Amino acid sequence: MIEITIEDSTGKQTILDIPTDINLSLMEVLKAADYAILATCGGIALCATCCVQVVKGMERLLPPNNSEMDMLDVLPNANQSSRLACQLRINKEMDGMIFRIAGKD
Repeated sequence: MIEITIEDSTGKQTILDIPTDINLSLMEVLKAADYAILATCGGIALCATCCVQVVKGMERLLPPNNSEMDMLDVLPNANQSSRLACQLRINKEMDGMIFRIAGKD
């Protein structure tokens, strides 16, 4: 199992246990866990409504691709720890990471 921690907009942290063989993005996992991730584009990096902050473990992620960077550039509150959850595929290197969701939950 992969264990990641999700921090909601109120600061409450919840641990999610995810099977190691799952073939989903972080956005899909968050939606399945009933977090208020809009993902209006369906996960193709065109809307940035699934933006999360990486609180712990940023060095474990591959750098963002050009389309993700383009979307992050238009977000007023994005910073160096911002990523699009739709572009982050769940993998064993994510074990122990912490992600913060902005907005309502």
